[in-house]
Amino acid sequence: MAAPVLKTSSGSFIRFVILMVLLTPLWLYIAWLLTEKRKLVVAIVDKTVLNKKGQEHVSINWILNQEKFTKNRKELYNREKDYYGFFPLDDQKFQIKGLERFNNSRLEQLSKDVDLVYLTDTYGIYKNEWYHENTDTTVAGILYGGMSQQDLYFIKQMQARHKLIITEFNCLATPTDPAVRTSFEKTFGIRWTKWIGRYFPSLDTINNPDLPRWLTELYRKKHNGNWPFRKSGIALVNTDDHVLILENSTHLKQDLPLIISGKEEQRYYGLPASIPYSFWFDVIIPDSSRNRVVSSFQIDVNEAGKKLLAAHGLQANFPAITAHMGSNYRFFYFSADFSDNPLSLSSSHFKKIAWFKMFLYNRRDPLDRSSFFWNVYQPMVTRILNDYYQTLPRN
Repeated sequence: MAAPVLKTSSGSFIRFVILMVLLTPLWLYIAWLLTEKRKLVVAIVDKTVLNKKGQEHVSINWILNQEKFTKNRKELYNREKDYYGFFPLDDQKFQIKGLERFNNSRLEQLSKDVDLVYLTDTYGIYKNEWYHENTDTTVAGILYGGMSQQDLYFIKQMQARHKLIITEFNCLATPTDPAVRTSFEKTFGIRWTKWIGRYFPSLDTINNPDLPRWLTELYRKKHNGNWPFRKSGIALVNTDDHVLILENSTHLKQDLPLIISGKEEQRYYGLPASIPYSFWFDVIIPDSSRNRVVSSFQIDVNEAGKKLLAAHGLQANFPAITAHMGSNYRFFYFSADFSDNPLSLSSSHFKKIAWFKMFLYNRRDPLDRSSFFWNVYQPMVTRILNDYYQTLPRN
């Protein structure tokens, strides 16, 4: 007579477990609602906003929401409103509400009012992108973009007030004025080599519509009209319009660039030992007496690839994350489009959702940029912001 009772008890337990699993999102959402709000005033600068999704700054908004950091005592950040830069409207109309509106006095006051600044992208908006004309040809006619003198003045004021500054690619590259770039480099001890790069799963112009036409045209101009590449690989472009192509097998042992982190950085920031990165990056040289390299890019070149890089003064390893953590100020430079990830803000409303990150991206697809968000950006930026919040005076 004991067996039927045991069977019923086992069945009830299984149903209970299934019910708890199904209700997990509800518990996580309730836990997030009950989490205390924390005021952290962030000045987000994004000049590359083609639509209201704000993909270039959505990742920092996700972190702010998840951690319940608010712009005042009550309100969470709104990705469509709470930034400085380019604001898309309907019918190809737009507003520009950047720091360029402010004089030095206003910028000094702003540096007193905010806790940190994050320049997510200053590449900007070009006419052919905005008006959908000649979108497959060379970039022409900028509407708005580049790090401005006002951006730089504000950042320097933040540095003088010992505050947190986070910047990333593309803040130094085109269309930033060279004088502004040089001043930024001297201020923070990093130097852009004038090279940018990106991995492409196919370098075949017929099979890969995402391969920029301007890239192949620049290469052909210097190589008698030839573009001999068909495999996957990495394209590197200099401001002098010189293009290097590292093709898989021809120059590369492994086609995807990797971001490598040491054991200490893995432990502290929750970073993986290595992870592939498939989007745009730049090549910088930091002043090692002022900054430390948290993580590095590694391009797995063979002898032919090593010689090609060396012929242009490049190495296969260069910084991915550079930091200054002195008592005078805190500074990070991310040498890639770190905050540009395909991401839904709704997932930020579930507390500790990162525990379930293995279900939120395709682990078999190295090109899935969601993997980069969950394994690099989310743990690292969460740690940076929480560490910094602990240093702020409580009002």
